[in-house]
Order: sequence, then C-alpha cells, then structure tokens
Amino acid sequence: MFVHLFYTLKKYGIPVSITELLDLNAAVGEGLVFADREDLYRLIRLCLVKDERYYDKFDRAMKAYFDGVDSLDPEAVLGQLNNIPKEWLDLELLEKNLTPEQREELEKAGSLEELMRTLEERLREQQKKHQGGNKMVGTGGTSPFGAFGDHPEGVRIGGPARKKSAVKVWEKRQYQNLDDSQVLGTRQMQIALRRLRRFARQGAAEELDIDHTIDSTARQGILDIQLRPERRNRVKVLMLFDIGGSMDPYVEQCEKLFSAAKSEFKTLEFFYFHNCLYDHVWKDNLRKTSSRMDTWDLLNTYGRDYRVIFVGDASMAPYELFSEGGSVEYTNDESGVVWLQRMRQHFSKTAWLNPEDDRYWNYTQTVAAIKQMFEEKMYPMTLKGIEDMTRYLAR
Repeated sequence: MFVHLFYTLKKYGIPVSITELLDLNAAVGEGLVFADREDLYRLIRLCLVKDERYYDKFDRAMKAYFDGVDSLDPEAVLGQLNNIPKEWLDLELLEKNLTPEQREELEKAGSLEELMRTLEERLREQQKKHQGGNKMVGTGGTSPFGAFGDHPEGVRIGGPARKKSAVKVWEKRQYQNLDDSQVLGTRQMQIALRRLRRFARQGAAEELDIDHTIDSTARQGILDIQLRPERRNRVKVLMLFDIGGSMDPYVEQCEKLFSAAKSEFKTLEFFYFHNCLYDHVWKDNLRKTSSRMDTWDLLNTYGRDYRVIFVGDASMAPYELFSEGGSVEYTNDESGVVWLQRMRQHFSKTAWLNPEDDRYWNYTQTVAAIKQMFEEKMYPMTLKGIEDMTRYLAR
C-alpha cells in the first residue's frame, strides 16, 4: 500500500525510507484512521515526515497525489482546452492592468498616514461587495484598497502580490524557511563562494605534520612525530534573507545559495527579514515570534569582522524604506534606511546580493536607493555576481 505515494514524496525531495512506509502501512492496518481524509493526511505526515522543514514540500506532494495528476490523459485534456472560448481564460477580465500613462493619472495619497486614514473612512462607509471600482475595498478596479486591481500605491487586502506596489498588506503573513538540504545541480556556486575562505592554523596541535616529521626524523636518526594545529577557515559570515512576497519566485535560487554557504563556511549565521531590515529579524518563519531577535542585539552579538550579505530583490514601496511605520507587517518606530545605515556602520564589509535581473534595477526607486547606500556593492545573483561579491568581501 502507498507505494505510489512513497515515490511521489521522493519526487518532491522528501527523504522517506522503506521502514517509514512499513510503519504507515502498519498504522493503517491497525485501523488508526478510517474514511477521513484529514486524519489520513495527519497520519501520513506523522509517519513519513521527520523534519518540519519539509512540510511545504509535503503539502505539494499530497496535492499531486490526491489530485491524481498522473491518471489524466494529456491528449484529451488538450482537446478540451482547445474548445474553451478564449474570453474564459482572458485574465484582463479579472485583473486590472493599466498602461504607465494611466497609472500616472491616478492620485496618490501623498503620505502613509493619509493613505491609512482614507482606508479607515472607506471601511466605515462600505456596506457591500465592490468589483471594478475606484474607491471602495474591492477587486479588479483602480481603488488603492483590495486585490487584483491596479494602482501605484495602496493596501493589498486578499489575493497574491502582482504589481509589487502595495504599501501595506492586510493579512497575516506566513513564509516557509529556506531548505538547507537543497542538492545543487553543479558545484559552481560553491566554488564561487570559496573565494571568501581564509585559512589559518589555530588551536591545539593535533594534526600530523608529515613534512616536518620526515625532516626531524632524518636529522635525529629516530622517529620524531611532529604535530600542528588544524587548518581552519577563519572567515565569519552573516547572511540576511528577504523572505516572502516578491521573493517567492527566487526561493529555489536562495536555497541553492543557502546550501552552498552552509557547506563552505564553518562560521555562518543567518536570519530572515521581509522587504527591508527594521528593529528585529528572526530565525524561523514557522515560529516567527518566538525566534525573533532585536536588531540591536544582533549588532551587539556579532563583531565588525563578520562579512555581511543581504539577499533580496530590494523592491518595495518607498514608504517601506524611507518612512517610520512603513513596514507592511507592523508599525515600525524607525525607517528601514536608518537600520540599513546602522548595519553598514557597524560591520566593516557588507554587500547586497539581488536575484532580480540587474537590467531592471534602475527602474525601481528602492533598488537604486539601496544600491547607492551600499556604495554600489549590490551584485546580481549570478555566478559572476557572486564571484565579484566574494572578491570584494575577501579584501
């Protein structure tokens, strides 16, 4: 039983074993679950997933397993799709997409405070659902409040990120941790990071020094064992990952970078932030509150000799970078630019690694501003970009 499920989980990168599969079969055989899909889901996860890092992959694998994707006839499906009227699939009917000229004609609030004050007024006035409008909270319109619409700035309420112009996001945000077990297809990224390593012999003399042993033995005529301290990489690296929202398309690239860094640096610390650095960071996205660390504590914990690498697309509403209370998740007391400057002043070497194509950096105000703040030490997440970054950090 569950052989197809076993291979589906394997396909999605979840490390499951035959022993765990037998445990699942035994549990089902004992009648621990019966005719309840939710109970079966929990039992399968309990038996087959031993690390919560794989919960997101497990959910996607279970969806593929229960949806029966492999049982579909591709030819039949394509035939049915060809018969569907084009207007059924036309997203223009569902999502509002304006030209740059039309977007410029829309009025901006002028400040974060005015935008939130206007939202409060709309919530008091609104009594019904709105779609395609330009004022109330709704969908598919030019109102600054809602989802699937188009406006140069606003508050996203429901729906996914599309235009990357939301100043605030209403819903509670839940992100997945980066998977540090990501298997790299090549070793190129690791080789690029290897330029940052600096070796020194430190600690107790416990490693056999063959050359000096031979030399000393030859001189004295008797065996004279010579030992030396182990050669260790003494570079210390601190990485801060932007997670969620506009960074979702780059999760796989960040996981590869994370895996490569963990294998290359003996002293590696990492934290997460969203869009911009503020007064706290965190270690675990699933336990974001309990794993939180004040940024002041981070500055007091890690010395100036740490090499700091920010990883993010640097794309956000200008309020998030320049204004107090600009965070999309909570009301921050100090602006993001203040905290970024503190990091730059505390650490001797900082760099920003950007996964977005560098041809588009100058079209986003916050990317250009952060690049200037980091004295042009923003690098694309390409092999050449990583090599250039490590060459700078190693100096």
